Formats: sequence, structure tokens, C-alpha cells
Amino acid sequence: MSPDGSKFALLTAGSGSETLLQVADPQTGQTLNLTKSDGRPQSLRWCNFAGSARLVCEHSGDEVFEGKIVGFSALFAISTDGRTLKPLRPKSSFASESLRQDDGAVIDWLPGENGTVLMARRYVADANTTGSLLGRSKRGLGVDRIDLNTLKITSVEQPREGASGYMTDGRGAVRLMYTPQKVGADGMLSGLTQITYRTRAGPNWLELGTYNGVTGEGWYPLAIDADVDAVYALKRLNGRDALYQVKLDGSRAATLIGSDAGVDIDGVVRLGPGQRVIGYTYADDRRRTVYFDQELLKLQRGLQKALPAQPQISFQGATSDGQKLLIFASGDTHPGTFYRFDRTTKQLAEVAQVRPQLEGRQLSPMKPITVTASDGAKIPAYLTLPVGSAGKNLPAVVLPHGGPSSRDEWGFDWLPQFLAARGYAVIQPNYRGSAGYGDDWMSENGFKGWRTSISDVTAAAHYLTAQGIADPNKLAIVGWSYGGYAALQSAVVEPGLYKSVVAIAPVTDLGRLKDDSEGFTNAKLVASFVGTGPHLEQGSPARNAAAIKVPVLLVHGERDGNVAISQSERMAAALKSAGKPVEMMRFANLDHQLDDSAARTQMLTRIATFLDQSISK
Repeated sequence: MSPDGSKFALLTAGSGSETLLQVADPQTGQTLNLTKSDGRPQSLRWCNFAGSARLVCEHSGDEVFEGKIVGFSALFAISTDGRTLKPLRPKSSFASESLRQDDGAVIDWLPGENGTVLMARRYVADANTTGSLLGRSKRGLGVDRIDLNTLKITSVEQPREGASGYMTDGRGAVRLMYTPQKVGADGMLSGLTQITYRTRAGPNWLELGTYNGVTGEGWYPLAIDADVDAVYALKRLNGRDALYQVKLDGSRAATLIGSDAGVDIDGVVRLGPGQRVIGYTYADDRRRTVYFDQELLKLQRGLQKALPAQPQISFQGATSDGQKLLIFASGDTHPGTFYRFDRTTKQLAEVAQVRPQLEGRQLSPMKPITVTASDGAKIPAYLTLPVGSAGKNLPAVVLPHGGPSSRDEWGFDWLPQFLAARGYAVIQPNYRGSAGYGDDWMSENGFKGWRTSISDVTAAAHYLTAQGIADPNKLAIVGWSYGGYAALQSAVVEPGLYKSVVAIAPVTDLGRLKDDSEGFTNAKLVASFVGTGPHLEQGSPARNAAAIKVPVLLVHGERDGNVAISQSERMAAALKSAGKPVEMMRFANLDHQLDDSAARTQMLTRIATFLDQSISK
């Protein structure tokens, strides 16, 4: 929503992998198409208003560079009438000494300055400036103020070679700086980041603390609230992330704001750029928000009563005066709707539906349940049954999530809804190794601790049969990314449990996963995460393909920069060599997410036929 509340920007699915940028005017009812991306390989990812007449957008994707899939992104400013589009890429030359993968990041939308933003931008020096009057010598990350109307640039922070990021107070003052620690002559990341801050008086940088991305220890800043001159940051408390308010006045005085005995606090909420922090979020069996503002809490509860099918209410933005709010409402049986709420008139108006094609269609409720693991641990999970089903003796699908450092949440999810619409019971376990439940639950992670993670996934399958929900002869397992790994490895560990396996963009060889990261600055972090030892052999489905007894369907995008397509190719080759039935679907020019309506339709159609043949007869 624009700062004056007069317009809305929407990213809408076009044909195939296209994404359209539209601007809607609620007063006139008109919607204007501004631009689009073809998704092959660049796609529009987000847009935000910088003033009421101009947007900043990012398009990104994967490119092949020196034989590797490398991520690239670019920013541009576009007027809301679509007449002017200006790239925001820093100047560079053919002599630049290193590759620039992005244009930088908008770190402050400067809501009081119509059409001006602060950007953190990386300067790349020329490889050799000797004897050249035009050579560029600046290198490192700096902060620039950019007038999007004229593209006039004013330096706010001179480039620093060690810096990786900055955070402002939302009102133009740069208050935090991040400096990652590197190891070895090759400049590999260690996972440890030094965080420094400035008081309002500035300009000196003072130590705030460190954050260890490997262990999760230390301060993890989320947002600076200028009204209280403090940063809201996460820090471990009794093995889980808790929220603190840390003063930036030189004292670093920390006050505990919120914690939960069972799950991590994971975010804060603010109404709009530069406005105050109004609450924090976490997810147990459902996503929840704790509001500091009692008026907003009352509004949330009122909206939940007014929209019973969409009880998940979140505040997505506000006008500069805070009187008009952009609200998103959704539920397990409703994909979600954006609304504008006028706090003065108390009027709620629909802006856009996320999936209008599903309007009027009855969807399947998602039920939080608990599965008992083989060692007695209580595994949180979600169960989705076909509409109108008695929930007995059904064909069923176990659907482990990706990550592994992720988790499933209650709410609309297109893949289990698709499977339930086909008549399958679907269970989604948040196995040990999932994120959000603290250190003990994540443990060694789902690769090093694969035996525990896969055992929990297997327990979910046994739950379905023990409860009489699933026919034990009609079980399949489907997964994406780590979920695909879990699907394949589950079939290795317990070959007689499932009748078929679908693995989308799966990791299949842990040793190769480490090899795939070579040449990137996070190579040592990936190697540490995956680890070394016998589990590289025992926990790799591609090295144990002979144990699998059922048909396997593999799906992969050829431009996948998260999990190389060679992982699926290796699995397919191993299964064929062992004489096992395997099919592989390849999608050219698509990445890990397969964001292409035609490709996803083709994939889902084949999955439906594949499952029907193995567990639905």
C-alpha cells in the first residue's frame, strides 16, 4: 500500500513462469499493468512503494557462471504510471576485479522523503588502476542516499571492505553494522558476525556483540525502534530464542520482552517503515502474535470474528499517518485475502485474493496432532483429510518438509490441499531437526542426525496406520528439497513401508552436497553443517539405492542453485543400475522452486497419476 493509501502494488502470476507487476487504484477501480518478468531465469520477487508515485522492485534468478549456478539480483525504480523505469545498479567497468551478484539492498524507505531511499551497495574496485585516471579504487559495502526521481546519489557511509550489512532506525540514521569474520587465505565465512552500533550522537562504532550463525548463539537484531532508541534482537534463553530490547544509548541495557517455553520467538511486527514496533511473533501449533498495542489487539480479535474462515490476521502495512492499514487474513481452508481497513470509518474493503481460482471451493481443514516417536518423543504434526471423509482406511501420503532447518505451520498449503483433493490423507511431521522448537529439537540437524529425523518421519506413517486413518498397503511418501531426501532415505531404511516415492529437488548424496558448495564463500559452513563420518555413506540414498523396493519419481529444475540437478541424476543412475523402477522429470530454465504454472501443472498431473497407480487402486 502506498504511503497515502491511494494505490496498491500487486505481483500477479502471468502465463507459465511470468510475473506481472500491477498497480490498483481503489478509487477508480482501475488496475494498470506496469511491467513483467518471464521467469527464465529472472523473476520479479518483490516491490515496495518509495513515496506515492514510485516503486522499487527486485528481480532475481540463477545464472550459469564458470560452470556453476550462481544467484543474481537487480533493483529498479518504476513510476506508478509505468512510464519511467530506472535501474539502480552501481556503476562498474569491464576492469572490475570481482563479480557483482546484486545491486545492494534498500535499508531505509525514508517515509518522510517522497521518492528517496537509503541503499547498502557494494563497490567493486578495478583490478588495476595504475596509470589510469578513470580507475575506480573504492571497494566494500557503503550506504548511499538515492533520489529515485533524478538518480542523484549522496554518500551516507563510505564503503568498508569488511562490512556485510547495515541497519537503520527507519528514519534515515544508520545505527548497526555487520562484519562477518572470515577464516583462511581464501576468505571463507566462519559463521561468526561482529555487530557494532552507534548512539544517536555518533559517529563512532561501539561493540554490541556477536552472532554465530552455526550455533545460533549471540545477538540477532530484528528491528530498531527510534521511539525507544533500542534494537529488538533475539538471543538464546533456556535453549530457545527469546526477544530482548537492547538500548543503543551506550549502555547496551537489555530487557527481556518475550519468550516461550516450547518454541522460539521468531520475529517482530511494525505497522510500516519507520513506525514503531507493535509486537512479536512465534508459532506453536499455530502462528501467533503478541501485541504491545491494545487497540491493535482488539482490532485483530474483531477481525477474527468478522472473518471466521480466515482467523490468521496480520498487519502488513500502514499509511504514513497510521489511519489506513493493509491487512492479510487467511486460514487452513482459505488461501488468504488482502484488505484495507480505515481506522477512522471502521470500514473493511477487499483489495485482492491470493488464489481467486479457489473461491467457493471447499478445502480440507488442517488439524494439529501429536505423533509418538519410537523413543517416546512427542512429534508435532499436521493432518489433512479429504473433504467429507470419515478418515478411515484411506490411501495416504507422508509429506516431510524441506530445510531441514525449517518447519511446517498451520494454514493454507497448496501441496497437501492438492493431495487431499485427490482423496489422500496427508500428514506433515515437524521431525527432530526442524527449526522453531529450540536447540534440543534441532539437535545435530537433519543430515548429521538423519537417523532421528527419518525415524520421526517413519513414526508419522505408523501413526496413520495405527489410528486406522490409512490403509497400510496404500502408503506413499512425497517430499521437496530435504523433504525429498527424507522421502528417499525413508524408503532405504524401511523398504516395505511405502508403495512409492516422489522426491522433488532432493539431496541424494551428502558428500556431493559438500562438493557442490566448493568455490562459494559458504563452503566451510556447508561442510560443517553436513559433517564428516560414516553418515555420509549410510545417510545418502544414492549410495543405498539397492535397498529401495518401490517405484521412484524424481523431479528437478535444471537451474537449481540450492540443490544441483546432479543430485537427482546421480539417484536416477543408481536406481537404474540396481534395476529399480525410476522416472525423472526435468524442467529447463527453472530453479529450486519450479515457479512456473505450466511446469507445476505438469508435475502435479504426473504425481497424481503416479500415486493413483501405486496406492489408489
